[in-house]
Amino acid sequence: MLDAVERKIEQYIQDLNDPEITALYRALPAGKRLRAKLILKIAGNGLSAVKTAAIVEMIHAASLLHDDVIDDADTRRAKPSLNALYGNKTAIMLGDVLYSKGFFELNRLGVPIAQMISNAVTQLSLGELKDVSLSSRFNTDRDAYLHMIYQKTASLMEASAGAAALLAGKPADAYMTYGRNLGIAFQMIDDILDITSDSETLGKPALHDYEEGKTTLPYIYLHEALDKAGQERLRSLHGKRLTDEEQAWIKDEMKEHEIIQKSFLEAQELAEEAISLMDNEGERALSSIAMAMIERDF
Repeated sequence: MLDAVERKIEQYIQDLNDPEITALYRALPAGKRLRAKLILKIAGNGLSAVKTAAIVEMIHAASLLHDDVIDDADTRRAKPSLNALYGNKTAIMLGDVLYSKGFFELNRLGVPIAQMISNAVTQLSLGELKDVSLSSRFNTDRDAYLHMIYQKTASLMEASAGAAALLAGKPADAYMTYGRNLGIAFQMIDDILDITSDSETLGKPALHDYEEGKTTLPYIYLHEALDKAGQERLRSLHGKRLTDEEQAWIKDEMKEHEIIQKSFLEAQELAEEAISLMDNEGERALSSIAMAMIERDF
């Protein structure tokens, strides 16, 4: 079914009749197409579902292009990012083209679906801005972190599930809750893996998030667990290039205070709630997606 989505994206890109855009799009590292898989699992593989999945994946790709520029990232999925290869201006403009074409095609799907997805894109942009703002200091506010990752990551997954439910005539609220939980848990696991995985597995330096100034859930919980001297040291390392010794100290403290386990359990609880909702709807395949999400190790 994903082949149909890929062909539809290619068609949308070809419609632009611009060889440079076509070449740039083909240079993007391939993703997991998680949102497309979600839509097709819920709504089937009819043309409307394929179009919705293709549009959502174009919007997601656009957001990643802008995200890489904002973060000064030089890799994406263990390959050179587009901004590293062709410069920030090109990456931003390709992102704008994908957004614009996505919204043009979105308008053909009907008002309810267009409103649901476009609202999620607004939330996504607000989340990106909040991520930048929170990264300017050591953030100890767990609720602010959770709201940011809902906007930046989970909102589009929530809308994908909700739009697919509308297409299939299924109860949108239950599927949107599933998508929201899945998106938040997905980002929590990503944040954990940034600490626990090695650089080769991640495709970027380990603990890169903290060096960028991102205070993710494990760091918030670690700060709560440390004594005053430890808190001061942790804050002093925020947003700076870490030495091997400093990285080892952070990891050792997280191990001693069982921070990774605590953070993982929070993600697991969200996934289990999502699984329960989908089990009630008879959606065993969606339950499997949720389990795979939290058990992944790249």
